[in-house]
Amino acid sequence: MARTRRIFTAEFKAKVVLEIISGNKSMAEACREYNLKAELLSHWKAQFLDNAAKVFETTTEADPQQARIAELERLAGKQSLEMEILKKALILLPQIRKKSAS
Repeated sequence: MARTRRIFTAEFKAKVVLEIISGNKSMAEACREYNLKAELLSHWKAQFLDNAAKVFETTTEADPQQARIAELERLAGKQSLEMEILKKALILLPQIRKKSAS
């Protein structure tokens, strides 16, 4: 009889690995409780520790869509400011023309 592969979420993997790293459970206890093989937990732990430094990295390379959104927001802000300036100019321009015509 063939066994079906179980699929574990990233949250579950992180929870189990953190229990092992923090010392709340030993590797053997986690294996028994979650019905997992020690090799699998060792693999998850190695992956977790290899990628732990990435949490603290500051990436300047943002998602291209986020960069595009930021650029469009900047342009919208600039156009809004220009419209406010033009509105004030329209109000002041007739007053200046009346004063110079007199």
